[in-house]
Amino acid sequence: MSHWILRGTGQRAWRERRIAGARRFFHEGENVVVSLVLGAMAALPIAEIALRGTIGTGIPASNSIVQHLTLVVGMLGGALAAREARLLSLSTGAALLPGRLRSAARILSGSAAAAISVLLCLASVQFVLAEREGGNMLFGRVPLWVVQLILPIGFGLVAIRLLRHSSYKLPGRFAALLLVGAVIWIVLRPPVPRGSLVVPAFISLLAATALGAPVFTALGGAALILFWAADVPIASIPVETYRLVVSPMLPTIPLFTLAGYFFAEGGASRRLVRVFHALAGWVRGGPAIVTALVCAFFTSFTGASGVTILALGGLLMPVLLAERYSERNSLGLLTAAGSLGLLFPPSLPVILYGIVSHTPIDRMFLGGFLPGILMVGLTAWWGRRQGAKSRVPSTRFDPREARRALWEAKWELLLPVVVLVGLFGGFATLVEAAALTALYAFIVETCVYRDLKIKKDVLRVMTECGILVGGVLLILGVALGFTNYLVDAEVPARAVSWVKGAIDSPLVFLLLLNVFLLIVGCLMDIFSAIVVVVPLIAPIGEAFGINPIHLGIIFLANMELGYLTPPVGMNLFLASYRFGKPLPEVYRSVIPMLLVLLAGVFIITYVPALTTALPRWLGR
Repeated sequence: MSHWILRGTGQRAWRERRIAGARRFFHEGENVVVSLVLGAMAALPIAEIALRGTIGTGIPASNSIVQHLTLVVGMLGGALAAREARLLSLSTGAALLPGRLRSAARILSGSAAAAISVLLCLASVQFVLAEREGGNMLFGRVPLWVVQLILPIGFGLVAIRLLRHSSYKLPGRFAALLLVGAVIWIVLRPPVPRGSLVVPAFISLLAATALGAPVFTALGGAALILFWAADVPIASIPVETYRLVVSPMLPTIPLFTLAGYFFAEGGASRRLVRVFHALAGWVRGGPAIVTALVCAFFTSFTGASGVTILALGGLLMPVLLAERYSERNSLGLLTAAGSLGLLFPPSLPVILYGIVSHTPIDRMFLGGFLPGILMVGLTAWWGRRQGAKSRVPSTRFDPREARRALWEAKWELLLPVVVLVGLFGGFATLVEAAALTALYAFIVETCVYRDLKIKKDVLRVMTECGILVGGVLLILGVALGFTNYLVDAEVPARAVSWVKGAIDSPLVFLLLLNVFLLIVGCLMDIFSAIVVVVPLIAPIGEAFGINPIHLGIIFLANMELGYLTPPVGMNLFLASYRFGKPLPEVYRSVIPMLLVLLAGVFIITYVPALTTALPRWLGR
């Protein structure tokens, strides 16, 4: 008997090893595919520039190919984010519950998120079937629907992984599967009139979101409920997802993000800290000035994604503490500085705002330059003031150290020149400039400094980039479906009529807009806020005669502040995680900086020349 028991145990262990090996092989294959697609996205625009300059013509359909590669990166990256349980959530309510309640909450939120993903998968299948009948081609004889298949594949993988993460135990996963089945059955065969299910459905969705369901399922679920209740085909949601993801400018987001990741994972953070410390660390309050400058420089290339706090926090916190800054002031300064640089090129939120609002992106960057300097200056001023209170000693300027630091970091300091020449030089489109930036960052970190090894590190870095991009693009795609419903229901037009009837003064409107955007910033991430809120406020701003660039910078400055606003500002969670501090302590530390930057937002709001002067002066 014991022989058969041991034999059965050995066979079970062998099967488990085979399954684990197959899963690992599949995961590595996913990583390779995402990395290859990102590499192709960078290579095609660069080849386009080279061919135009040599033979006068580019690659046929290259723009369309790059746009559809963005779709592939977005969906596969979202599947990777689901695999690693790194889809962005607004709340982690389940983690606050004790033992069994926590497990039950995870099953409920996970099954709700998986059910929404299954419905999005089914909607995507309907969309692909309709496109197949249309017979459109991507290029040559490659049918468009073949590439669009990535939509149901991506949503299907996300659903499976959300279900898998809903519980660590088989009975829990089976319970989650039953709940998913029940939701799908109710949607396909509603037991009562649909209208009577809308309120319970939204209550269930809010509960799942509070317990930790990802942001994309909250927005996608809201869109599904509204379309389903109105008896509109739910295929409208993947239609909008597809339309956004293959828009001409959206490839800049994964490409600039890739450049930022190469710098973040290489030794750029250490070299940049050394440069700014050599140049500004010798004045009183210099460490705070260094923190503001280096964080702004870094954030502009990492897209205000929180990478700045994670990459620079460990370097800058010891510097501040060594210079006698209090732990609370250091924590507050680093948390606030993590979102500085959001208004500088090539910031991803600025690009996305330009795409959604149909505002020229180069004008948005020009408009954000002076307000961005203002926010950096206010942060540095506050830090210098705290240094004076703490009697932080000043040191002497060392020109030799400054020269050595500048020389060591020269290639990374030239990156803004590469971006600006690409953006405004006239020889490359924005997407091509983004591809050049990614290539430059790759060469600098792998061939010049050799901080990243091609065989050992590049695949890992590109996979990390794919995970971030996929998580963001999933949110944007389903958020546009939700926004599309609001537009069809004439919500923006009604909002314009109501605001114009209730408010006469543009100044009062701007004040109320700031209050509204601060609330939005502390409840929504910046990417979904851009897609959902901008179509609502843009027509109102136009009705009050507000310059669209000025309105955009007001919006983004408020969102920059939203990173710090309790209870769910992203930087608050990241700082708590990075420095091992409880959230209430992070909240207290950031309040002074929150008030300082709030003053900056009001200056940006009521001094429009800060935003409009450069675009007007440069004739843009």
